[in-house]
Amino acid sequence: MERRNSEGYPDPTAYNALTAVVREEKAKQYFPLVYIASPFAGDTEQNTKRARAYCRFAVSKGCIPLAPHLHYPQFMDDNDQGQRKLGLRFALILLGKCDELWAFGSLSDGMSREISKARKRNIPIRFFNGTCEEAAE
Repeated sequence: MERRNSEGYPDPTAYNALTAVVREEKAKQYFPLVYIASPFAGDTEQNTKRARAYCRFAVSKGCIPLAPHLHYPQFMDDNDQGQRKLGLRFALILLGKCDELWAFGSLSDGMSREISKARKRNIPIRFFNGTCEEAAE
């Protein structure tokens, strides 16, 4: 984008207008980063399937899902309390980068900590039931 017209004179009005159009177009392409919170411990196989479905739901709503409880168990042992604690710490750091937290299903202890941290950081929280219908807290 040029600040000068074709004759070389400054043209701030045209420059500002074109810059605003470009900014608006970029805003239309914005995908909010959404932290996915859902139960993991217990029936980890079924809870993993559900978490994947919640991530697909977020994508269908134009969001980028972030589900640390799907990522960290790939290389960390959730049954080892030290690794579990470290994984939750990593997850809470990532939560701070997100635009919203979406909580699905019944609240677990880990989810309660994530929600508490989101509240402290003033991150918007949305609650959904297990079938992705928005619900009251």
